[in-house]
Amino acid sequence: MNPYIAEFIGTALLILLGNGVVANVVLKDTKGNNSGWMVITTAWALAVFVGVVVAGPHSGAHINPAVTVALAVAGAFEWAKVPYYIISQLGGAIFGALLVWIFYKDHFDATEDKGLKAAPFATSPAIPNKLSNLFSEIVGTFVLIFVIFYITGGEMGEEKTPIGLGSVGALPVAFLVWVIGLSLGGTTGYAINPARDLGPRIVHSIIPMKGKGSSNWNYGWIPVIGPLIGASLAALLNFCIK
Repeated sequence: MNPYIAEFIGTALLILLGNGVVANVVLKDTKGNNSGWMVITTAWALAVFVGVVVAGPHSGAHINPAVTVALAVAGAFEWAKVPYYIISQLGGAIFGALLVWIFYKDHFDATEDKGLKAAPFATSPAIPNKLSNLFSEIVGTFVLIFVIFYITGGEMGEEKTPIGLGSVGALPVAFLVWVIGLSLGGTTGYAINPARDLGPRIVHSIIPMKGKGSSNWNYGWIPVIGPLIGASLAALLNFCIK
Protein backbone atom coordinates (compact mmCIF):
# COMPACT_ATOMS: atom_id res chain seq x y z
CA MET A 1 0.00 0.00 0.00
CA ASN A 2 1.23 3.51 -0.81
CA PRO A 3 2.38 5.21 2.44
CA TYR A 4 0.17 8.25 1.85
CA ILE A 5 -2.89 6.06 1.33
CA ALA A 6 -1.91 4.17 4.48
CA GLU A 7 -1.77 7.43 6.45
CA PHE A 8 -5.17 8.44 5.06
CA ILE A 9 -6.80 5.11 5.94
CA GLY A 10 -5.09 4.79 9.32
CA THR A 11 -6.10 8.29 10.36
CA ALA A 12 -9.64 7.82 9.04
CA LEU A 13 -10.05 4.69 11.17
CA LEU A 14 -8.56 6.52 14.16
CA ILE A 15 -11.14 9.28 13.86
CA LEU A 16 -14.07 7.02 12.99
CA LEU A 17 -13.53 4.95 16.14
CA GLY A 18 -12.16 7.70 18.39
CA ASN A 19 -14.71 10.38 17.60
CA GLY A 20 -17.31 7.64 17.27
CA VAL A 21 -16.99 6.73 20.95
CA VAL A 22 -17.47 10.38 21.91
CA ALA A 23 -20.67 10.42 19.86
CA ASN A 24 -21.80 7.21 21.51
CA VAL A 25 -21.23 8.64 25.00
CA VAL A 26 -22.57 12.20 24.64
CA LEU A 27 -25.39 12.07 22.08
CA LYS A 28 -29.01 11.46 23.02
CA ASP A 29 -30.55 7.96 22.98
CA THR A 30 -27.39 6.07 22.06
CA LYS A 31 -26.68 2.72 23.72
CA GLY A 32 -23.58 4.21 25.35
CA ASN A 33 -25.10 7.50 26.50
CA ASN A 34 -23.44 8.88 29.65
CA SER A 35 -21.09 5.89 29.97
CA GLY A 36 -18.28 8.24 30.89
CA TRP A 37 -14.67 9.23 30.55
CA MET A 38 -13.25 5.73 31.07
CA VAL A 39 -15.15 4.48 28.03
CA ILE A 40 -13.93 7.41 25.92
CA THR A 41 -10.26 7.08 26.89
CA THR A 42 -10.30 3.30 26.47
CA ALA A 43 -11.87 3.41 23.03
CA TRP A 44 -9.51 6.18 21.91
CA ALA A 45 -6.55 4.03 22.95
CA LEU A 46 -7.96 1.10 20.99
CA ALA A 47 -8.64 3.40 18.02
CA VAL A 48 -4.94 4.27 17.99
CA PHE A 49 -4.17 0.54 18.12
CA VAL A 50 -6.34 -0.04 15.03
CA GLY A 51 -4.79 2.85 13.09
CA VAL A 52 -1.26 1.70 13.88
CA VAL A 53 -1.97 -1.93 12.96
CA VAL A 54 -3.35 -0.93 9.55
CA ALA A 55 -0.88 1.80 8.58
CA GLY A 56 2.24 0.58 10.37
CA PRO A 57 3.64 -1.81 7.75
CA HIS A 58 3.20 0.69 4.93
CA SER A 59 3.85 4.20 6.30
CA GLY A 60 5.15 3.62 9.81
CA ALA A 61 1.74 4.77 11.12
CA HIS A 62 2.40 8.37 12.03
CA ILE A 63 -1.37 9.11 11.84
CA ASN A 64 -0.57 12.38 13.61
CA PRO A 65 1.21 15.49 12.22
CA ALA A 66 2.92 15.91 15.60
CA VAL A 67 4.59 12.52 15.17
CA THR A 68 5.64 13.37 11.62
CA VAL A 69 7.13 16.71 12.65
CA ALA A 70 8.88 15.20 15.69
CA LEU A 71 10.54 12.54 13.53
CA ALA A 72 11.67 15.18 11.05
CA VAL A 73 13.06 17.39 13.84
CA ALA A 74 14.94 14.36 15.20
CA GLY A 75 16.42 13.68 11.77
CA ALA A 76 14.63 10.34 11.44
CA PHE A 77 12.26 11.37 8.65
CA GLU A 78 12.69 13.37 5.46
CA TRP A 79 11.34 16.92 5.67
CA ALA A 80 10.38 16.68 1.99
CA LYS A 81 7.77 14.04 2.87
CA VAL A 82 6.30 15.94 5.82
CA PRO A 83 3.71 18.01 3.88
CA TYR A 84 2.42 14.93 2.03
CA TYR A 85 2.05 12.93 5.23
CA ILE A 86 0.22 15.79 6.93
CA ILE A 87 -2.12 16.30 3.96
CA SER A 88 -2.91 12.56 4.00
CA GLN A 89 -3.55 12.62 7.75
CA LEU A 90 -5.78 15.68 7.52
CA GLY A 91 -7.73 14.15 4.64
CA GLY A 92 -8.22 10.94 6.60
CA ALA A 93 -9.39 12.88 9.64
CA ILE A 94 -11.94 14.78 7.55
CA PHE A 95 -13.24 11.57 6.00
CA GLY A 96 -13.43 9.78 9.36
CA ALA A 97 -15.33 12.67 10.93
CA LEU A 98 -17.78 12.75 8.05
CA LEU A 99 -18.45 9.03 8.57
CA VAL A 100 -19.12 9.64 12.28
CA TRP A 101 -21.72 12.28 11.42
CA ILE A 102 -23.46 10.02 8.89
CA PHE A 103 -23.33 7.04 11.26
CA TYR A 104 -24.83 8.94 14.21
CA LYS A 105 -26.94 11.44 12.25
CA ASP A 106 -30.24 10.48 13.89
CA HIS A 107 -28.67 10.96 17.31
CA PHE A 108 -27.10 14.28 16.34
CA ASP A 109 -30.56 15.42 15.21
CA ALA A 110 -32.14 14.21 18.46
CA THR A 111 -29.57 16.01 20.65
CA GLU A 112 -30.49 19.59 21.53
CA ASP A 113 -27.35 20.72 23.33
CA LYS A 114 -25.11 22.46 20.78
CA GLY A 115 -21.98 21.77 22.80
CA LEU A 116 -22.72 18.05 22.83
CA LYS A 117 -23.32 18.14 19.08
CA ALA A 118 -19.84 19.63 18.61
CA ALA A 119 -18.03 17.33 21.08
CA PRO A 120 -17.71 14.32 18.71
CA PHE A 121 -15.89 16.56 16.24
CA ALA A 122 -13.44 18.76 18.09
CA THR A 123 -11.95 19.21 21.53
CA SER A 124 -12.83 22.06 23.86
CA PRO A 125 -11.41 23.17 27.20
CA ALA A 126 -13.12 22.32 30.49
CA ILE A 127 -12.12 25.80 31.71
CA PRO A 128 -11.31 28.25 28.88
CA ASN A 129 -7.88 29.74 29.53
CA LYS A 130 -5.81 29.89 26.38
CA LEU A 131 -2.40 29.91 28.08
CA SER A 132 -3.30 27.02 30.37
CA ASN A 133 -5.02 25.12 27.56
CA LEU A 134 -1.99 25.55 25.30
CA PHE A 135 0.26 24.28 28.11
CA SER A 136 -1.97 21.21 28.49
CA GLU A 137 -1.67 20.30 24.82
CA ILE A 138 2.08 20.91 24.83
CA VAL A 139 2.64 18.69 27.86
CA GLY A 140 0.33 15.90 26.71
CA THR A 141 2.00 15.69 23.31
CA PHE A 142 5.46 16.00 24.83
CA VAL A 143 4.75 12.92 26.95
CA LEU A 144 3.46 11.03 23.91
CA ILE A 145 6.50 11.73 21.75
CA PHE A 146 9.17 11.56 24.45
CA VAL A 147 7.99 8.18 25.72
CA ILE A 148 7.80 6.83 22.18
CA PHE A 149 11.45 7.79 21.65
CA TYR A 150 12.33 6.30 25.02
CA ILE A 151 10.58 3.00 24.24
CA THR A 152 12.67 2.66 21.11
CA GLY A 153 15.89 3.69 22.83
CA GLY A 154 15.96 6.96 20.93
CA GLU A 155 15.71 5.32 17.53
CA MET A 156 12.51 5.12 15.53
CA GLY A 157 12.37 2.01 13.40
CA GLU A 158 15.04 -0.04 11.68
CA GLU A 159 16.73 0.12 8.32
CA LYS A 160 14.27 -0.33 5.45
CA THR A 161 11.37 -0.29 7.93
CA PRO A 162 8.81 2.55 7.77
CA ILE A 163 9.40 4.92 10.68
CA GLY A 164 6.56 5.93 13.01
CA LEU A 165 4.31 4.61 15.74
CA GLY A 166 4.38 1.23 14.04
CA SER A 167 8.06 1.03 14.87
CA VAL A 168 7.13 1.04 18.56
CA GLY A 169 4.28 -1.45 18.28
CA ALA A 170 0.54 -0.91 18.37
CA LEU A 171 -0.07 -2.13 21.92
CA PRO A 172 2.50 0.05 23.75
CA VAL A 173 1.27 3.12 21.87
CA ALA A 174 -2.34 2.30 22.78
CA PHE A 175 -1.47 2.03 26.47
CA LEU A 176 0.48 5.29 26.26
CA VAL A 177 -2.46 7.15 24.71
CA TRP A 178 -4.78 5.58 27.30
CA VAL A 179 -2.78 6.82 30.29
CA ILE A 180 -2.36 10.28 28.75
CA GLY A 181 -6.14 10.50 28.36
CA LEU A 182 -6.81 9.31 31.89
CA SER A 183 -4.17 11.47 33.54
CA LEU A 184 -3.82 14.58 31.37
CA GLY A 185 -6.99 14.68 29.29
CA GLY A 186 -9.28 16.40 31.77
CA THR A 187 -8.36 19.97 30.86
CA THR A 188 -8.70 20.10 27.07
CA GLY A 189 -9.84 16.64 25.98
CA TYR A 190 -6.24 15.76 24.94
CA ALA A 191 -6.20 16.36 21.20
CA ILE A 192 -2.41 15.70 21.09
CA ASN A 193 -2.89 15.41 17.33
CA PRO A 194 -3.47 18.44 15.06
CA ALA A 195 -5.25 16.40 12.36
CA ARG A 196 -7.55 14.77 14.94
CA ASP A 197 -8.89 18.19 15.90
CA LEU A 198 -8.56 20.32 12.78
CA GLY A 199 -10.07 17.85 10.29
CA PRO A 200 -13.25 17.13 12.27
CA ARG A 201 -13.61 20.81 13.20
CA ILE A 202 -13.63 21.64 9.49
CA VAL A 203 -16.32 19.01 8.95
CA HIS A 204 -18.43 20.41 11.79
CA SER A 205 -18.21 23.89 10.29
CA ILE A 206 -19.48 22.87 6.85
CA ILE A 207 -22.01 20.05 7.32
CA PRO A 208 -25.73 20.94 7.33
CA MET A 209 -26.31 19.72 10.87
CA LYS A 210 -29.67 20.38 12.48
CA GLY A 211 -29.37 22.88 15.34
CA LYS A 212 -25.61 23.23 14.92
CA GLY A 213 -23.73 25.67 17.13
CA SER A 214 -20.32 27.28 16.86
CA SER A 215 -17.25 25.37 15.70
CA ASN A 216 -15.24 27.50 18.17
CA TRP A 217 -12.49 28.52 15.77
CA ASN A 218 -11.31 31.03 18.35
CA TYR A 219 -9.95 28.03 20.27
CA GLY A 220 -9.14 25.87 17.24
CA TRP A 221 -5.51 26.96 16.91
CA ILE A 222 -4.55 25.58 20.34
CA PRO A 223 -4.95 21.83 19.56
CA VAL A 224 -2.94 22.43 16.39
CA ILE A 225 -0.06 24.57 17.63
CA GLY A 226 0.21 22.99 21.10
CA PRO A 227 0.89 19.44 19.87
CA LEU A 228 3.42 20.67 17.30
CA ILE A 229 5.32 22.57 20.00
CA GLY A 230 5.20 19.64 22.42
CA ALA A 231 6.35 17.18 19.79
CA SER A 232 9.23 19.39 18.69
CA LEU A 233 10.41 19.91 22.27
CA ALA A 234 10.33 16.16 22.91
CA ALA A 235 12.36 15.48 19.77
CA LEU A 236 14.92 18.14 20.65
CA LEU A 237 15.30 16.88 24.22
CA ASN A 238 15.70 13.33 22.98
CA PHE A 239 18.39 14.51 20.57
CA CYS A 240 20.24 16.31 23.36
CA ILE A 241 20.27 13.45 25.86
CA LYS A 242 20.67 10.35 23.70
